[in-house]
Amino acid sequence: MQRIGGNAGDAARQPYALSAAFFIACALALAFPWLSGRVTIPWDAKAHFYPQFVFLAHALHSGQSPFWTPNVFAGMPQIADPQSLIFSPFFLLAAALVREPSFALADALVFAMLAMGGLALIAYFRDRGWSAAGGLLAAFAFAFGGSAAWRIQHVGQIMSLSWLAVTLWLLARALDRRSALYGAAAGAVAALLVLGRDQVAFLGVLMLSAYAAYRIATDQSPKLSAVAPLAAGALVGLTIIAVPLAFTLELAAHSNRPEIDLDGALKGSLPLDSFLTLISANLFGTDGPLKDFWGPPTGERDIFLARNMTNVYLGELTLVTLIAAMSRRFFFDREIRFFAAAALFFALYAVGRYTPAFVFFYRLPGVDLWRRPADATFLLGVTVAILAGYGFNLIERSVVAPRAGWLVAAVAALFAAATLVAAWNDRLVQASWPLATSAIFAALAVALILATRDRLLRGVYLLAAVAALMSADLAIGIGANESTGLPPEQCDVLKTDGKNPVIAYLREKLKETAAPDRRDRVELAAIDFHWPNASLVHGFDHDLGYNPIRLRLFEDATGAGDHLALPEQREFSKLYPSYRSILSDMLGLRFIATGVPIEEIDESYKPGDLVELTRIGDVRIYENRRAMPRVIVATCAMHVDFAQMIKSGEWPEADYRETALLEAPPICHTRKDAPPATAKIDSYENDRVVVEADVPPGGGWLVLNDVWHPWWFARVDGVEAPILRANVLFRAVAVPEGRHQVRFEFQPLRGLLTELSQR
Repeated sequence: MQRIGGNAGDAARQPYALSAAFFIACALALAFPWLSGRVTIPWDAKAHFYPQFVFLAHALHSGQSPFWTPNVFAGMPQIADPQSLIFSPFFLLAAALVREPSFALADALVFAMLAMGGLALIAYFRDRGWSAAGGLLAAFAFAFGGSAAWRIQHVGQIMSLSWLAVTLWLLARALDRRSALYGAAAGAVAALLVLGRDQVAFLGVLMLSAYAAYRIATDQSPKLSAVAPLAAGALVGLTIIAVPLAFTLELAAHSNRPEIDLDGALKGSLPLDSFLTLISANLFGTDGPLKDFWGPPTGERDIFLARNMTNVYLGELTLVTLIAAMSRRFFFDREIRFFAAAALFFALYAVGRYTPAFVFFYRLPGVDLWRRPADATFLLGVTVAILAGYGFNLIERSVVAPRAGWLVAAVAALFAAATLVAAWNDRLVQASWPLATSAIFAALAVALILATRDRLLRGVYLLAAVAALMSADLAIGIGANESTGLPPEQCDVLKTDGKNPVIAYLREKLKETAAPDRRDRVELAAIDFHWPNASLVHGFDHDLGYNPIRLRLFEDATGAGDHLALPEQREFSKLYPSYRSILSDMLGLRFIATGVPIEEIDESYKPGDLVELTRIGDVRIYENRRAMPRVIVATCAMHVDFAQMIKSGEWPEADYRETALLEAPPICHTRKDAPPATAKIDSYENDRVVVEADVPPGGGWLVLNDVWHPWWFARVDGVEAPILRANVLFRAVAVPEGRHQVRFEFQPLRGLLTELSQR
């Protein structure tokens, strides 16, 4: 591979270890507000991923399986959910070691992964013989700039980004040395990237595949010599991902979102004026109160992005270095030409509808699985960080010598353009402080570039200058703000040792209503963003929850949306038109806690439908006293068409404590002189439910009011018995008369193989 501005001799003289030390020290300083517990990563990091982390820890320490949870959406297959953290080594190890994970521990794992990725880039620079200072710049821009910083709450994508950097280093080393061992290592880490199963992982795999193909095509080594490392990587990677990925693909087939249409994807496009944030992080007020934010996508029709998704700031030194180093010599290195092309691709991908390019990209296999082109900004950050680090390397090696006057003029022109945009939008006063702060760091960056050019700074002094400037800039420009770091007290409901009075009250009421046949459910609606998955932390069952991925059957029957933070997010269906409905009762929905009067959520609500038990602060708690037990024995069955029921919303007239709806011929065993049928729960675990049923003469059906899923299997007195789908949504097993033990077990591998064999 052609090397410009770097070789093995240069690498031997470069202080890469010192560069890594500077990076680790500064990374700890930048992460300290979170590590100390003063702030915590908010939004999805706490509302979605932290409850998954706690559930995983609780399952492992209680000796239960984490592969299924009954705590949200009436049951979810965690093993197939990309966001469950089961296949995330950092979180899995921490969950195995710590029974009650803290906010600070969860945040530390996120920062540790970003630091790992930054160190991988420094190692990548070392292997190429590029300067240690350039590697340090790239590491900072990668780990603490762009989407990695602004969207740190999207924990799954952060993990994918981090594994991408490590995979790139190992893949490059495998191809440099034509090493099967490093190829196998790259394949193993690439598998962890793929197991992120998000759009960052998808785009990362595309980039790595293109990188490998480009290297083979352009390297001077014999083409066949690349077979061993690539084959080793493919073999190891496929071995690791085969089963987990198959689980996820099956979940996708059963989910509410197997694919995203083009119009849906284009709604996640990155507005073009977002690139102004490369000049000043808070030009648009991204880190301040939402009412003061004036940047994209504000005013954009049919663009659905949070404000932090449109900020791509990577530090003034990153921007100034790219400007200073951009010349014909910059593109002499073949590998850099690849990353320049990749950066252009990701920029075009991210802006989606604003160029014709995405319509073509959408035709690539797999693109229709993802809803936001703007997620490509994660990959844009990686490639720009590498390009900037390489550019700094060229300046340090005197391959490129930027002229002071030209550099100052170019930077000044960018700031002038940003100032004009602010003035045009009548936001000059608001933007003046962010622009002034950014201008100071830009001036320091120019000074550092010129000092590097003139060799006034070398070795440890140059590393110290890069580390100090990038750390201060990123801490002030991004740091802890409304998108990245909020007081942990705001998420107190998610602490297992917290004193939230609403959770305490609900837990006490659940104890009061407990019975051998009951396991009542709760709903937490329109209270706050981080409430819907609290049930995963506290171990009670929520009828809904927070997850973009839901079982299609459950969503179709109930109208369940992905979130429940606002009143309008609580959606009902024809089959479940109101809290006073047959399906609500079947779900065993006993207690409903709302942040607003329930009439604002349920337009069909009538006084007396529920009993208002109490108010705790702004939260009202209601009781549905018609809620049915978790297990019943039905002695009659009615034949129905479930698809038609979901479409029409009509329930047959029946006593559903005695009757089960099945897609099977009708039959009834009820006798007037028969003793009553009874059922009680012997044990209830995540992946195993054991029920004792006393069935009258003629037999009946044991109905378990948990969501039906094909990976559950049943035994009656140890003998295999089919699980029937009952009452549209639930599970039933035919049971003969007499006393019997019915055992339900979640067996995902068997279920997966069964489904695959039936195709």
